[in-house]
Amino acid sequence: MDVIELLNQWPFGPLDWLVIGVGIALAYIVFGIAGFGTALVAGPILILFMPLSKIVPLLVLLDFVAAFGNLMPSRRDVARPELLRLLPCMAVGCTLGVIFLLNLKSDLLLLLMGLFISAYGIYSLWIKARPAQLSALWALPMGTVGGMFGALFGSGGFLYAIYLSSRLPKEAARATQSALISCSTVVRLSLFAIAGVYADLPLLVLALCLLPAMVLGLWLGRRLTMRLSREAFVRLVTWLVLASGIALIGRYLST
Repeated sequence: MDVIELLNQWPFGPLDWLVIGVGIALAYIVFGIAGFGTALVAGPILILFMPLSKIVPLLVLLDFVAAFGNLMPSRRDVARPELLRLLPCMAVGCTLGVIFLLNLKSDLLLLLMGLFISAYGIYSLWIKARPAQLSALWALPMGTVGGMFGALFGSGGFLYAIYLSSRLPKEAARATQSALISCSTVVRLSLFAIAGVYADLPLLVLALCLLPAMVLGLWLGRRLTMRLSREAFVRLVTWLVLASGIALIGRYLST
């Protein structure tokens, strides 16, 4: 079976391909800026064309490539102490998330997550007098809950961003965020591979076809980030967090 035959298994017309490509590019502009958010940006667009059971593994594949692509140029900026604090907590959270995903209905969790994120975003934008730096002890809840939300919804990176942006300079926060997302995607990619999801060849070909849109989005996001001050970067992350929360509530209400 050649590539054309595999692509023909996706019933997309030219306009569909354009919309999907734009959605992926927008998602990875956000990823290039903040290091998270692809599922929340691309999900509402892709759901018009394919089931969620295909969207999540597709984005995990692209996130895997994007995270390592983001990490390689900035790996020297990774804050190893912060990474080592967060990684064990993230691993525990991912394990809990998989257990919950396999045993619980996620609809209520989705709503609660959206409400929590939105409340945090509104608080951060509204309240100006707040601690400039979080304690290192916050790595425990942020890493654990971030890992759990990542496994459940593919969108736990906002918690890492909140923690890291309060403790590190902009470039170090971005590099460490990329390292964490890389580790998270390896875990999720492995789980999907074990489950046989990637035996679906049309899904792999679709991911390959969307790589140029992903690369374009990353490039644009990286260019935008380099023009931002640390304060503007933190504020932009907060707005993205708020938008993510609203998107999750909308997704819950639409199910």
